[in-house]
Amino acid sequence: MRRIVIPLILIVASVSQASGQEAVSDSLDRYEELDEVTIVSRPKGRRKPKLVATNAEIMTSYELTRAACCNLGESFSTSPSVDVNYSDAATGARQIKLLGLPGTYVQMLTENVPALRGAGAQFGLGYIPGPWMQSIQVSKGASSVKNGYESVTGQINIEMLKPQTDQSLAVNAFADHMGKVELNASGNLHLTPRLSTGLLLHGENTFATHDENGDGFADRPRLRQFSAMNRWAWMGENYIFQAAVKYLGEKRESGQLGHGGHATANPYLIGIDTHRGEAFVKNAYIFDHDNGGNVALILSGSIHDQKGTYGKRAYNVNQKNLYGSLMFERNFGRLHSLSAGLSVNIDDYRQHYRLIRDDSQPLQQLNENETTPGAYAQYTFNYDSKVIVMGGLRYDHSSRYGSMVTPRMHARWNIAEPLSVHISAGKGYRSPYALADNSYLLASAREIVIEGHLPQEEAWNTGGGFGGNFRLFGKEMSWNAEYYYTRFKNQTAVDLDASPTAAYICNVAGKSFSHAFQADLTYSPLSDMTITAAYRYTDVKADYGRGLTDKPLSSKSKGLLSVSYTPMMGIWQFDVTLAVNGGGRLPEPDATKPLWEKRFKPYPTLNAQITRNFRHWSIYLGGENLTNYRQKNPVIGASDPWGDNFDATMVYAPIHGAMAYIGFRYTLTKY
Repeated sequence: MRRIVIPLILIVASVSQASGQEAVSDSLDRYEELDEVTIVSRPKGRRKPKLVATNAEIMTSYELTRAACCNLGESFSTSPSVDVNYSDAATGARQIKLLGLPGTYVQMLTENVPALRGAGAQFGLGYIPGPWMQSIQVSKGASSVKNGYESVTGQINIEMLKPQTDQSLAVNAFADHMGKVELNASGNLHLTPRLSTGLLLHGENTFATHDENGDGFADRPRLRQFSAMNRWAWMGENYIFQAAVKYLGEKRESGQLGHGGHATANPYLIGIDTHRGEAFVKNAYIFDHDNGGNVALILSGSIHDQKGTYGKRAYNVNQKNLYGSLMFERNFGRLHSLSAGLSVNIDDYRQHYRLIRDDSQPLQQLNENETTPGAYAQYTFNYDSKVIVMGGLRYDHSSRYGSMVTPRMHARWNIAEPLSVHISAGKGYRSPYALADNSYLLASAREIVIEGHLPQEEAWNTGGGFGGNFRLFGKEMSWNAEYYYTRFKNQTAVDLDASPTAAYICNVAGKSFSHAFQADLTYSPLSDMTITAAYRYTDVKADYGRGLTDKPLSSKSKGLLSVSYTPMMGIWQFDVTLAVNGGGRLPEPDATKPLWEKRFKPYPTLNAQITRNFRHWSIYLGGENLTNYRQKNPVIGASDPWGDNFDATMVYAPIHGAMAYIGFRYTLTKY
């Protein structure tokens, strides 16, 4: 009698609420027998888990291959929730926006460890290569109290490739027509059944300089970057150990680089050199397997050394960070679970700067430091995965600002299979560092004014939504609608309206708030096709003492349509994403000689990619911003960068036009 094993693809979603994030990992197990018959199933690129209290969206590794995804900043092009845009038109710095507010109010995590804080946040979206990432989890709202007090609008947790997974070797290469070349490699090795190690490498270089609008300024900087990460893991029965060390070196050059016939005897140049080292150690002891009882100790540290010149201005910063967290978790029966812990965070900044445009003047010095110990407790009630309530409270004491009490609550009611309702409320704090947070402002002639001592930022976030799925014409359709309101008690912001020649870094004098509404729909009319449509509206206002006004340089609405089609059992893959960004307000121009309009109009962007998959490798060809829309004059006063009107910080749209790229991925896995 012949034994027959039916081939299956099992998608296992392992959900963990460790450190307030849903750590979801996908594993595909294929059993191929019966004369080499193979059944292929396409995994979902985005998922919204219903078995946790928080409002989370998981972007899987499949979603990260739908675009070039060279780094974290380029991973959200297909996401309806997160926006990414340039901070200025010169340095290449990018910032994300969630719920209509800047990424400074989003707590960034790497495997549930706080990361990319302070000075590292300015260019941090480019510090994590796309091929290194296993998944990204976006949690909206105040999130959990486990990772600290800093989350205001949400958390973004990046799960990296891990050495304890199946032994593999992967290579990714990328090149675009604008002169950028990138190479990534990763591999892991199982030294024993329990001990494994992994190595991740990344290198990129931009060889050419482009100036599509002919203003004499490079549309994006020449960038050279190298980074490497070594990981270790011991997966024991009761004891689990993980450790990693990472180094990054980067050099950015921009400004008037002597191209396009704009050579000048006194060019305006920008140069930023960065060296960054990171390390972490995780220890977990499981004392009660049946009830999930464990104690964990997490230690991490980083050194960020950055030297930057912006014309005749300068900003050099050395930031050291140490973080430690001792955690206890246990389930008490089927309904109750408890998490409690202690934490400490230490930041030390050594800053040398020159804010005036006179390089004959010496650099000034500013040292800032903050030590914040804290404690938290979080209780979760889970009634048969139908009703899930999570409440947490933490207390922290800052050496700069004193005591902080952070309450947060999340609740979900899975009414039935096709309907789920969730709500959340909580508080968040953030310590402002005027220069580290806003060094991009140096790429302008604006006088930078820091108005006195800046109080700690403090905000409440409340919101909720509902969603579910049903079948339309026999095919599955999922839908979601949500609303969030963020109200600041204290907010540090950059006021560009008070004067066209100055930027005031100040505490908002009056009210400051954000309303964010989003609705999205995902439908699979064919088994190998997925269509996602989304609409988002944000209303962000602040009162700087002159009455409530819209936040400048921010679109009030966004519509997105994304299609993924994988015919012929996934041999081919076609991905198209169209986004229409709404109009918005620009900073108040000079009434006597306006150099820019008061508002900007809506604009579209289109990204597309074609992938041909083989057994162990794939080749992809794509384009970004295929509508070729770009901001006409992103650099104000480009003809006279040493004059009073020069400003490269007023960016609201793409800086460069259509871009074409090609690349390949190779993966060899040993099961």
